[in-house]
Amino acid sequence: MSQNESFYFKQEERNKSCLLALRDIILNLDKNITETKKYGMPCFCYKNKMFAYLWTDKKTVEPYILLVEGNYLDFIELETGNRSRMKILRVDPSKDIPIKLVSTILNKAIDLYKEGTIKTK
Repeated sequence: MSQNESFYFKQEERNKSCLLALRDIILNLDKNITETKKYGMPCFCYKNKMFAYLWTDKKTVEPYILLVEGNYLDFIELETGNRSRMKILRVDPSKDIPIKLVSTILNKAIDLYKEGTIKTK
């Protein structure tokens, strides 16, 4: 089992299934997306530039997608909190993943890199 996979399989069941499904959604968005591990959490890069993370909230223990360049995205479902650059999208593991919403937000984030708003190498 890889270092990346071990993160998922250490999670409690509802979160594990949710996080694995989110991982598949992210990895299947574009062939230029790769997965690594940074700061102890799964990190997804677009052409080697950090793009998103998967993590769980410390208080609620529920999963969320952290979008590195979230400040460029304008969706009411995204939370800024005390971050200046990043935003998160919470995902309730006890409900069906809103795949259309997740895909729309992630594709808009990828467009920032494709269109050159966020420079890639």
